[in-house]
Amino acid sequence: MAGEFDLIRQFFTHQTSSVSVGVGDDCAVFDIEPGTQIATSTDLLLEGRHFFSDVDPFKLGHKALAVNLSDLGAMGARPVGCLLGLGLPNFNESWLARFSAGFHELAAKHGCPLIGGDTTRSEQGIVISVTVFGSVVAPFLTRASAREGDDIWVSGSLGAADVALSLLMRVRQGEVLSGPEHELLEKTRPWLEMPVPRVELGLALRNLAHAVIDVSDGLLQDLGHILQASNKGAVVQLSQIPVNAAIAGVSPAQKRKAVLGGGDVYELCFTAPVRAREKIRMMGNESGLSLSLIGTITSGNELKVLDEDLIEIQDLPSGFDHFR
Repeated sequence: MAGEFDLIRQFFTHQTSSVSVGVGDDCAVFDIEPGTQIATSTDLLLEGRHFFSDVDPFKLGHKALAVNLSDLGAMGARPVGCLLGLGLPNFNESWLARFSAGFHELAAKHGCPLIGGDTTRSEQGIVISVTVFGSVVAPFLTRASAREGDDIWVSGSLGAADVALSLLMRVRQGEVLSGPEHELLEKTRPWLEMPVPRVELGLALRNLAHAVIDVSDGLLQDLGHILQASNKGAVVQLSQIPVNAAIAGVSPAQKRKAVLGGGDVYELCFTAPVRAREKIRMMGNESGLSLSLIGTITSGNELKVLDEDLIEIQDLPSGFDHFR
């Protein structure tokens, strides 16, 4: 019967020239560019809490790394390597083959090789922990640098992941979806299970943006982190927020909730001076990535969202909180 070290050798040992000592020793040793510093981030994914048990393991491998790469993107850091901690109830070779393939494919795309980690038997379902390392040059992109008068931008489009999650939760609770709801789930589920980390955008923003955050827990909540850290306020126009085309047909109330409060998006929300507006638009056009101007940073400490008639919306959705 295959054991722990067979599992590591078979699925998680990849050689790369940038790593002097990698998987299989007590520590990893890797190179970074001269004059740079290390940015690092960790995320924990639990079966039943962060992902459904029937998720395609290839997509799970992708997402496990993507959510961490998204953090590097928000810091303007270039990925250099990652660690994987994996707790499994049993040795399932086909599951491991799919999971590792999804993980390694995204790692190769972003130059972020797996350089170490740990495996163990879990008594409470699958547990995944990923730690990423990136090289970064000062001045760093942080949440605390927004300035009064800055434009507020968001990349990509919002809402689809939240709609998919809502539909999957209903299925989990035993509900039977209608035909149109099944079609909606098929259109939105990829946005939940295969997010695209905006690493290249983060690197491009290093000399343009002031404050940056990735939208993991909801646009308003994550923008709120920027405002709190920067001691600033903001005015956001609902009509300017990019809505994912997959949810065009949902009700206005559900769409508003999904766009303003829905998490698992992993797009970047950032602030930048008005003088950078044309450069940012040009950057979006050249990369093919939608970059939308959605509001302005203000001097106060309030976050206001205005509707299509520029009237302040009072009943705003909250974002995700693990313990709420």
